[in-house]
Amino acid sequence: MKKTIILAVVALMTACNNQPQTTEATKTKEEMKQKLNLTQEWDKVFPLSEKVNHRKVTFETQYGLTLAADLYEPKEDGSQKTEDRRLAAIAVSGPFGAVKEQSSGLYAMRMAERGFVALAFDPSYTGESSGEPRRTASPDINTEDFMAAVDFLSKQDNVDAERIGIIGICGWGGIALNAAAADTRIKATVASTMYDMTRIGGNGYYESNDNEADRHAARGAIAKQRLSDPMAMAGGVVDPLPEDAPQFVKDYYDYYKTPRGYHARSGNSNDGWRVIGTQAYANSRFLYYINEIRSAVLVMHGSEAHSRYFGEAAYKYMVEGQAKGYNFIGKPNPNPENKQLLIIPGATHCDLYDGGEGNYIPWDTLAEFFTENLK
Repeated sequence: MKKTIILAVVALMTACNNQPQTTEATKTKEEMKQKLNLTQEWDKVFPLSEKVNHRKVTFETQYGLTLAADLYEPKEDGSQKTEDRRLAAIAVSGPFGAVKEQSSGLYAMRMAERGFVALAFDPSYTGESSGEPRRTASPDINTEDFMAAVDFLSKQDNVDAERIGIIGICGWGGIALNAAAADTRIKATVASTMYDMTRIGGNGYYESNDNEADRHAARGAIAKQRLSDPMAMAGGVVDPLPEDAPQFVKDYYDYYKTPRGYHARSGNSNDGWRVIGTQAYANSRFLYYINEIRSAVLVMHGSEAHSRYFGEAAYKYMVEGQAKGYNFIGKPNPNPENKQLLIIPGATHCDLYDGGEGNYIPWDTLAEFFTENLK
C-alpha cells in the first residue's frame, strides 16, 4: 500500500512538471502589459496642427512598465511614391518633471509637420504612464524609456528602423545623450536646453555643492527622509512667486504656472517629485561614455539660459574627452565631425520649451539635422 501511494505521488509530480508553467520570467509582453486609463480628448497646451495625424499609443519597457505616448504622423499629400512610405522617426521626451502634453508633444508635432513620424512619451512613473509610487526617477529606468521608445518605433509599418533619432529636452537632454551612448540604433540625437541631472544632483547649480561635506549632508537628509516620510513631495515650481526669485525661477513660473504651459498631470506645474524619488541621480554620472557616440548629435542652448554651461560642457566632453565640471577623462571622439553646438542668441532656458515670445526654436534647422543624419 505504502509503495502504491509513493508511486502515485511521483506520477502526480511528474504530470505537474510536464504542464506548461506561467511564471514572471516566462510571461509574454502582452501578459505583462498594464492597462492605462488614457485621456482621449485633446488636452495639450498647444493646438493640434492640421498637417498631422495624432493617436494615443502605449508600449512596454524591459522593466515591465507600460508607457503612454502620443504618436504624430505627417498627413499624406500624394507627393511620396509607394516605395518611399517608410519614414524616418523621432522619439521625444522632457523636460524632467513635465508631461507629453507640454514641450515634448510640441516638438514631436513640429517634427511630424516636417515629414517625420514622431513619438512624445511620458516617462516611467510620470503622467499617464505606469509605475508606482508616482514621480520616481532612475538613470537606468529613464534611459531604458528612450530605448523602449526606439523599440516601438522600429516596429511601425511606416517607419524605417534604420532611420531613428531622439530629442531630449531639459533634464531629458542628458538622458538622451546617455541613451545615444548606449544604443547604436539611435542615429541622430538633439539635446535641447539640456540639464545633466546627475551632475546637478551631485554638485548643485554651478558646482556650488561640489564637495564631500555637502554631499554627505545631502545623503544624510535623504536617509532620514526615507524613514520619516518616503512619500513626501517637493520640487514643483514655487507658487506664489517671490519678488526676489532668480530670473530662471521666474522663467520656470512663466511656463509651468501660467496658461502657456500649465498641465494638471505635470509635476513641475504642481507638487513636483517625491523627495527621495530622484536619489539615484545624485550618486551617478551620466555622460561618461558620450565621447564614444559615433552617431550625429546636436546640442542646442539659449545664449541667456542659466543651464547653458551643461550643454557646453557636455559638447566639449563629447568631442574632446574632457571638460570643466567632469572629473573623468576619456579619449577624443572618433567622429567629431558630426557633433554640433548651436547657441540661440537671446533665448533663455524655457524659451526652448515652446519658442517663447521670440519664436526661438529653429524648427527647420532641427528638421535639416535629422534629414541629413537619418538618410
